[in-house]
Amino acid sequence: MRPDKAKVVDEVWDEARIDSFLAKGPMGKESAEFSMLLHAYRSMRAEDFKRFIIKFTQQGHDVGANDRQGRSLAEIIRSHTKAAPFREILEQA
Repeated sequence: MRPDKAKVVDEVWDEARIDSFLAKGPMGKESAEFSMLLHAYRSMRAEDFKRFIIKFTQQGHDVGANDRQGRSLAEIIRSHTKAAPFREILEQA
């Protein structure tokens, strides 16, 4: 963490905030679906990410959406040491 950035704890993730991630636009040249997944993964705790994924799939989005290199979020985070709960959520979806 950057020294000038304060750590945020006990952040509130209500339904409206989670829903806002379903309206995020694409990041750069990435697809909207992949961008939503990546942004949620980078921003949410695992329990909030699970709630997001439920809504994401209910809206017909694909948890296997790929980036421009053809990688899914699950493939990208496979080597992330603290990503196990997120990988499990993606696999269960």
